[in-house]
Amino acid sequence: MRRYLVIKLIDWPLTRWQRAQAPILSSPDEQDSPPTPLAMVEKNQHGLRVVCANATARSEGVANGLPFTDARARCPAIGSVEVDRTADAKVLKKLAHWMVVWTPLVMVDGIDALILDTTGCDHLHGGEEAMMQAMAKRLYAADIPHSMGMAGTVGAAYSLALTGGGHFFAGDEKAGLKDLPLEALRISGETLTLLRRFGLTRIGQLYGLDRSALKRRFPAKLGSDAVMLRLDQALGNIREPLNPLLPQPQYAARLACAEPLLSSDGVKVGLEKLIHQLAEHLGKMGQGAQRFTLHAFRTDGTSALCSIATARPERKVERINHLFQERVETIDPEFGIDALLLTAHRAGAMTEAVKPLSADMAGDDFDLQEVAQLADKLNARLGDGAVQVRRAVESHVPERAEVTIPFEGELPRPLIRQPKAKVRPLTLFPRPEAIEVLAAVPDGPPMRFVWRKVSRRVKRTDGPERIAPEWWKLTEKGARARDYYRVEDESGRRYWVFRDGLYDDGRGGPPQWFIHGLFP
Repeated sequence: MRRYLVIKLIDWPLTRWQRAQAPILSSPDEQDSPPTPLAMVEKNQHGLRVVCANATARSEGVANGLPFTDARARCPAIGSVEVDRTADAKVLKKLAHWMVVWTPLVMVDGIDALILDTTGCDHLHGGEEAMMQAMAKRLYAADIPHSMGMAGTVGAAYSLALTGGGHFFAGDEKAGLKDLPLEALRISGETLTLLRRFGLTRIGQLYGLDRSALKRRFPAKLGSDAVMLRLDQALGNIREPLNPLLPQPQYAARLACAEPLLSSDGVKVGLEKLIHQLAEHLGKMGQGAQRFTLHAFRTDGTSALCSIATARPERKVERINHLFQERVETIDPEFGIDALLLTAHRAGAMTEAVKPLSADMAGDDFDLQEVAQLADKLNARLGDGAVQVRRAVESHVPERAEVTIPFEGELPRPLIRQPKAKVRPLTLFPRPEAIEVLAAVPDGPPMRFVWRKVSRRVKRTDGPERIAPEWWKLTEKGARARDYYRVEDESGRRYWVFRDGLYDDGRGGPPQWFIHGLFP
């Protein structure tokens, strides 16, 4: 049975704005006085509308949704701040990342709510009640007013969060929802007004209602469908799609700090403990992992993370710890870190290579395991994906004959070529560069060419090697045959040049010459 926790943030735009203003609070004497009436406002087609207001403004009769002109009439001293939805969403996402300390599956819902899949996580925090109390304590300590609900469905948990909070026991959603108001179903105001006209005020009244009769009473079919969809989601008849911020880790280890960590040295000590725990768990399963992520949760409700990746599945404590050392330095403890979480992704079976007794007995010229370890060190220092390899592609066109891919522990196998392989330059330009050529005969090799404003006289020539255009691209503009030549100038420098197109081939104007690469 799955369990979901919904956290509804009360007056989130106002909370976020007040937290942003915390560093520039007024003097202590002014802080002791009642706060100035304040409303967060937003523009719509009818002018400014109150999104939320502080307690002082509410005591003067200012309510959410009220036109600001009416709010000013009721409270002449009221001030206003325009809502910044972009900033609100950004901080809400940061808060969602911080909630990963409780469960790895956290989702942002709308503009002021979080959904947590807490299945199997409550026992790590002393049970559901203890976990919810600990969450509430942390959120209130950060001055974030909220309401939360937990149930076996997202809809039921949402209903509790919208009506004061609490939790349902598994399988008790139908009985628990029965007496809650219809507002808890997350339906629009217009739909709610219409339902009230029919005398429907409680969720339980919808249980035995004939759905076809409900559809006939709604002017639009979508209205009745929305009501029944929300009801089915709350009762668990329809599963609600969820999109977590972070992928679910295959393995994880947590560490709660008795005292906040104030330096990177403390983080490194905690990280080493987590690596030992995770390595032990991976060892019991006979597996390793290719990606490890360290989450650091600060006391002020923010978090930071860093990751490492390995080319092959790994679980050796020394290697993982070594790769993390430089990344951990990027984590700023700020006011202190009170919890650490280490997650493992892309788990797989370990492949331990047996070292040969001597170089003569080795099957390859190099040890692929050592190559993978070197690549891991370079990626840890230069960034993920810094080490790349080239993979051959089935194409005769030189610039399409290979692609660059990140190194993932294995070297690409070479394609089967003709017994007599063609000579190719070591340096191949990303794009062929145009040159001016003087040829002895129209279809002959170049005698002299100008490249990068320097004239070069050809001393020796080898070729041509004709590469025909790919037949499935003959209809494309510019698809012409190429004649490649290996040429050497008077200074001994060797070039790979080609003539793009043939005379009178009917595929465009006169042929053009290009240089495609350099020989050593």
